[in-house]
Amino acid sequence: MKDTGVLLVNLGTPNSPNPADVKQYLHEFLTDGRVIDVAWPLRQLLTRGYIVPKRYKESARNYQKIWTDNGSPLMIYGESVAAMLQEQLGDGFQVELAMRYQNPSITSVLKQMKQCSQIVILPLFPQYASATTGSVHQKVMEVVKNWQTIPLLTFVNSFPTEPKMVEAFCSLAREYAIDSYDYLLLSFHGLPERQLKKADLNDHCLQSKDCCKTLCEKNASCYGAQCHATAAAIVTELSLSPEQYGICFQSRLGKDPWIQPYTSNVLKELVSKGYKNVLVLCPAFVCDCVETIHEISVEYQEEFSALGGNKLDLVRGLNDHPLWIEALQDIVDKHMASRVS
Repeated sequence: MKDTGVLLVNLGTPNSPNPADVKQYLHEFLTDGRVIDVAWPLRQLLTRGYIVPKRYKESARNYQKIWTDNGSPLMIYGESVAAMLQEQLGDGFQVELAMRYQNPSITSVLKQMKQCSQIVILPLFPQYASATTGSVHQKVMEVVKNWQTIPLLTFVNSFPTEPKMVEAFCSLAREYAIDSYDYLLLSFHGLPERQLKKADLNDHCLQSKDCCKTLCEKNASCYGAQCHATAAAIVTELSLSPEQYGICFQSRLGKDPWIQPYTSNVLKELVSKGYKNVLVLCPAFVCDCVETIHEISVEYQEEFSALGGNKLDLVRGLNDHPLWIEALQDIVDKHMASRVS
């Protein structure tokens, strides 16, 4: 029997890039009340009646472009990370990988961990958001609430400035000869402003233009503030001046206001300033996926070129970088220590 379980959870991936599997994945993903946070009837109507029918075939084509002979990059690297962390932590641990949506499901993987006396739940999202980490935590609680014996559970909330993770991002960025580019753009996944406000417990969110730019006690759980904290840690490590980098938010869905500035708007601004060669780092994503490989390297590259830009290069994800494995080990150690002390 393993004493401690470590459950790594990423967002998810279709079982295949075929349209039917992508459609199934999008249905599960977008009907989550933490992702599209509107009343159940409206969410079902929007998802099943409009968003998925309109998007699933195009999404399938995008997945087909990034799919490898061994499957989805998110799954391939996730399995590699779990195996490498297992080796690092040793025989006293049981490390498993699950996906919030589709397979391997949280429900099925937790069944394999029932014999653990304690389980560290580690969503692979550096910055906390209700739609990602919050959804994982909720699903885990839904699964274990009916167990006769509930093990000691530790939920990792976020790790936006985890030192070795920051070091890993910087190490990868340096592989691209940063000085040869006009600008480093740190692109995070977007989030509707209403979700930031709903998560605000201190009447602080979006009360000023710069309220997210400094992480403090009042916005400690704010996704936007944590993104800015991650960016600050990275550019400090890279010794970049304010003129050499910028922050933006991608993957907007719908017409409601999302966190700004939007990546598309920043690209226009960069071209207007004469910046022709841009390097993009995505510190909200720990693994190469459709939002990075395709959205940045294909869609935004095409947009940038149409605007008059030259080169838009993507820094590859942390994937199974050794420093990322060390960062995960440190995160587990810290949360184990917090329980023991």
